[in-house]
Amino acid sequence: MLESSKSARVVGVDVGGTTVKAALVSGKLEIIRHEELPTPLDDPAELLDAIAGLVERVSGGEASAVGYGLPSLINQRLGRVADSVNVPIADIPFLDEMRSRVDLPSVMDNDANVACLAEARAGVARGVGHVVMLTLGTGVGGGLLRDGRLYRGATGFAGELGHTSVDEDGPPCHGHCPNRGCLEVVASAGGLVRAGREVAAANPGGTLAASLAAGEQPSARRIIDRGLAGDADCVAALGRVGRHLGVGIASFVNMFNPEIVVVGGGLISAGDLILGPAGNEAAARALRPSWQQTRIAAAELGNEAGLIGAAAMALEDTRVER
Repeated sequence: MLESSKSARVVGVDVGGTTVKAALVSGKLEIIRHEELPTPLDDPAELLDAIAGLVERVSGGEASAVGYGLPSLINQRLGRVADSVNVPIADIPFLDEMRSRVDLPSVMDNDANVACLAEARAGVARGVGHVVMLTLGTGVGGGLLRDGRLYRGATGFAGELGHTSVDEDGPPCHGHCPNRGCLEVVASAGGLVRAGREVAAANPGGTLAASLAAGEQPSARRIIDRGLAGDADCVAALGRVGRHLGVGIASFVNMFNPEIVVVGGGLISAGDLILGPAGNEAAARALRPSWQQTRIAAAELGNEAGLIGAAAMALEDTRVER
């Protein structure tokens, strides 16, 4: 066990396809200082060196450990990244590489697991032992908390909830997934754009059809903003995404019997326009005894979730005393 006091400090790192963020975080999960840089995508060694430099700068010699949240499939047994679509670290012994660069005890996990841990320790699921988390963004990530601890499965690949199919004949999934109709493609930003096009086709006299006819390309952000402003077609598109989400949530409620399903990511800025239809669909499909013990809630920590969750993981999994 590392020797430390209640003022222990660790570094949390959130690696994304666009930005790498790092923060020095207190034992109470308060961010002390943070820094970020564009993600180097051309060379794995360049990326690893950049992460190490960021950790050293943010740490300032004060950190007792470091936790890394990665947009990747993690083999926890081997300490390797098994698969990584958007960041060039696939099949790399990530922890060994980082330990050779940063002389601190280190842990890593999938970014959605890290976000789930953050919400359970400092967010909307604080104090809850059984949590399902979904992050709706470019893709759909998932995290699971069981008896207060992250559930990683046999090797670390558990919790890939975005690759749950809710439409067996739906569109092909992204990346290396061979499935169809996964939440990844129907409840993500791209799924919302697809839903907007479907609404436009079904309602040729509506606003979305008019926008397409005028050459305006739909985007998830534009659909959300117009939906929040009351545009009926955009509300309908958001409702389609919400219903797909609800089908998945019903399955997760039946499988895992969570106390709370936390929904985060960029799409959650639509609020009840997605969560309302999702809750209605889940209520209609989930087994009643499990559903009656479950609530759905929007994530609270936003862009800080990755940093806080990675720091919480470092505090807990390296046994830093707070």
